[in-house]
Amino acid sequence: MANHVSSLKRARQTVTRTAVNRANRTRVRSSLRLLREALAKGDVKAAQAQYRETVSTLDKSVQKGVLHDNTVSRYKSRLNARLKALATAKA
Repeated sequence: MANHVSSLKRARQTVTRTAVNRANRTRVRSSLRLLREALAKGDVKAAQAQYRETVSTLDKSVQKGVLHDNTVSRYKSRLNARLKALATAKA
């Protein structure tokens, strides 16, 4: 365990930041899961609405440092491709 005041403070900060990062990561994963479920159901309207929310969540995760920007770009590209494929198949 930490003995110095500065290391005690660092330990407290680590606990707080870990909780914040975990919450942000959970929010991203939940949003991705909801979008994948909407795509699997085949509901285009619901999938498009969930896509907008998911992209927003992903972009916020980049700002907060949870995910790398290239990772988010890859996710958005692949999800948009699946959404377009679903929309064209239904049309």
